Amino acid sequence: MAYTKSDPIVLGFLGRALSHELSAVQQYLTLSRLLKLRGFDEIAEKFQHEAMDEMAHADRIIGRMLVLGVAPNGTQLRPAQLGDSLPALIASAQVLEAEAVTLYEQAVSHCDRAGDFDNRLFFEQLLQEEREHSSSLGNWQQQYLGQSS
Repeated sequence: MAYTKSDPIVLGFLGRALSHELSAVQQYLTLSRLLKLRGFDEIAEKFQHEAMDEMAHADRIIGRMLVLGVAPNGTQLRPAQLGDSLPALIASAQVLEAEAVTLYEQAVSHCDRAGDFDNRLFFEQLLQEEREHSSSLGNWQQQYLGQSS
């Protein structure tokens, strides 16, 4: 397999994205378990599903890195954020999703300026999915707001 020289800025975005997605997996699995313990089984299952979606993102990012000829390296896993209430837990997830949206917007913008169509398309797909996750969290916040204590 022949590799071409990759844009170091794109590689930086991919490394940050991998760290972010793996952090999201940890966050959502933690929230799922915590919510299950607190009796919020329905939303716990939703966070379990979100964790699997984020794992799929990490898998795609690893695949992209390998195609570009670099070893995957998600080195900055953040600790899970906990909260005292359901709205606080959902809000911590919303912050994580907002950060992902910002990261992917920056990556798309860079790739657009650099004329890197393939990586722009890759990041645009992730951006769209993260926007959908963010929207879902907003809906959950509204749906479960009255159920928390």
